[in-house]
Amino acid sequence: MADLPSVPAALVPAGVVVLDVREDDEWAAGHIDGALHIPMGQVPQRVQELPADDELHVICRSGGRSARVVAWLQENGYDAVNVAGGMGAWADAGRPMVADDGREPGVL
Repeated sequence: MADLPSVPAALVPAGVVVLDVREDDEWAAGHIDGALHIPMGQVPQRVQELPADDELHVICRSGGRSARVVAWLQENGYDAVNVAGGMGAWADAGRPMVADDGREPGVL
């Protein structure tokens, strides 16, 4: 998977489609406002929910799950990029996050 396209979390452009593949509890604790949330195990069954014509920036906690999803999406005709370092790197870069319950967002 080393040859997968990736972008550092600090350099993800504003306005792109972000697909968060973490589990529900991770998402609830803190996520990117406006991101699509489909846990990794549900992506094959829910792939029709993804925009077919947009580049997808796929994120998880640290970059491992998202890399596997990027590989699968590319094999299935999607333009997908892994967000290197995941939500941990996103938070470290000071990028904005929201939490579902109104608390201070964080990364599980």
